[in-house]
Amino acid sequence: MITLQQLSPESRIWVYQSSREFTADEVQKINTLATEFVTTWSAHGAALKAAAEILHNRFLVIGVDEQQAAASGCSIDKSVALVKKIETDFNTDLLDRMQIAYRKDGEIKTCKLPQISALLEKAEITENTIIFNNLVTTKKDWDNDWEIALKDSWILQGVN
Repeated sequence: MITLQQLSPESRIWVYQSSREFTADEVQKINTLATEFVTTWSAHGAALKAAAEILHNRFLVIGVDEQQAAASGCSIDKSVALVKKIETDFNTDLLDRMQIAYRKDGEIKTCKLPQISALLEKAEITENTIIFNNLVTTKKDWDNDWEIALKDSWILQGVN
């Protein structure tokens, strides 16, 4: 069993953000499901070197080191099936890319993308507010650019 931190910088990463915070019990159950999945995950019969974890009680992060074996379309479909199972079993939405998570007063809050302008106008958030960039695709990008200032993200491009 490996962790996300043990994956190489070139590893592929998928970040799924929950529409709500998970309870401690749910985190334990989801981590068990995800661990069972990645330990048996394969592509065309080749075992994948992969890891999955729930972070901040809200994000499911799945990573695969493709130096050993590359994730194929079918194997990626299997990971999406896991995500959909978690959505159903735990009554949450993990595939809504219009939902933005940000840090405010030590907490992680969420809003819909169209709400960003109003939050900026009310000074509820600023251009320096830390947001979670769930569009990262490699471990290196996840390590360096997952939590970034709003001004450094793609989000303001659509708002201004």
